[in-house]
Amino acid sequence: MTTTDTLIYKIAPRGLWQEAEAAGRFVGAPVDIADGFIHFSTRAQVAETAARHFAGHEDLLLVAVRTPALDPAALCWEPSRGGALFPHLYAALPLHAVAWVRPLPLGADGRHVFPELAG
Repeated sequence: MTTTDTLIYKIAPRGLWQEAEAAGRFVGAPVDIADGFIHFSTRAQVAETAARHFAGHEDLLLVAVRTPALDPAALCWEPSRGGALFPHLYAALPLHAVAWVRPLPLGADGRHVFPELAG
């Protein structure tokens, strides 16, 4: 995980993401709105984020976002779990920055099954 990762990841409920697609931008989940920024994870962080905050949740999507397409003044890397730097976006996410969206299903063991991720 570094601040030079070119892809960061957002886990979103399918319905919320569909609303964002209809609106042309993603303003965040309720927790993002309450915190004043959109929470993202790096490739190294996203599985733990899923386990901590989305355990047992179904119908989720994994959204990969290209950091070079974001406003550099709005993307901040800030300490969170154990002092690790997490990407936070202090703006709405423009959909042109999205590299891809994929389902994030639950496996038989109850953990989310991730596609192959790039950094």
